[in-house]
Amino acid sequence: MRVNTFKRAAVAFALALPGAAVATVVAAPAAQADGCYTWPRTLTQGRSGEDVRQLQIRVAGWAGYGGVVRVDGRYGPETATAVKRFQAAYGLPADGVAGPRTFAKIYGLQDNDCTPKHFSYAELDNGCGKGGWGGGPLSSSATRENAVRTMWKLEALRRSLGDKPLYVTSGFRNLACSRQVGGTANSQHLYGNAADLTSRDRTLCEIARSARDQGFSGIYGPGYPDHGDHTHVDSRKENNRDSIANTTDWSASRCGVN
Repeated sequence: MRVNTFKRAAVAFALALPGAAVATVVAAPAAQADGCYTWPRTLTQGRSGEDVRQLQIRVAGWAGYGGVVRVDGRYGPETATAVKRFQAAYGLPADGVAGPRTFAKIYGLQDNDCTPKHFSYAELDNGCGKGGWGGGPLSSSATRENAVRTMWKLEALRRSLGDKPLYVTSGFRNLACSRQVGGTANSQHLYGNAADLTSRDRTLCEIARSARDQGFSGIYGPGYPDHGDHTHVDSRKENNRDSIANTTDWSASRCGVN
C-alpha cells in the first residue's frame, strides 16, 4: 500500500469535522492538495461535465448486481445509485449527492497518479513481464485509462470483501503476451479491462460472487476450465471494440455463479 500525502490526509480530516469547520474548509482551496483530480462543486442528478465523468470512474464499482455505470459525464439515476452505495460502504450519509464528504473520502482513496490506494499501474501492467501499455489493439493511453477504471472497480470489490487484500496475478497483456499464454482473440486482458485475482483471506468463490455487484460483466472462477486457481473479472460490457461488447458472461459453476 502506498502512502497518501500529508496534505490530502489533512483535507480528509478537516472535511470530516462538523458544522462551521466544514464550511471553512470548503470555502478554501485546500482540496487542491490532491495531486490527481479535485472537484470544484457539489454534484447531483442533472449535472454534466468532466467532473461528473471523473466521479463515475471512481464509483463504477458500486453499480449493483449486474449493473454498469456508464462513464459518459451525465449524472443520471445510475450514477446517483452508485454514489449512494459508495457512501454507504464508507459510512457516509447515503443521499446520492456527491459533496465535500464524498470527495474527501475519494481523495483519501486515490493516489496522485489517479489509481486507488490498494492497486497500482505496476500490478495491472502486462502479465508476461511488465512490457508497458503498448502492443495491444488500443493506444497506450486508452489502455492505461481502462486499467485505471479496472483498478477502481477492484478497489470496490476489495471493500465489499471486508477490505482484505486482493492480488492481481495477470492484468494487461499485449498481443504477443496473449499469444504466449494462449489467450483468446477477444480477451479483455488485451484492453486493460481485466484482472485475474487471488486472495489469502477470501475464497475464489467469494470473489466471483461479489464481483457481480461491483460493475464487472465478465467473471470466470472455479468450475470454469483452467480457472481453478484464480478468479477472472473484466468489463466486457463497456468495451465497444470487439465481438463480445454489451454482453455479460458469468461462469463459476462451483460457486453457484452462472
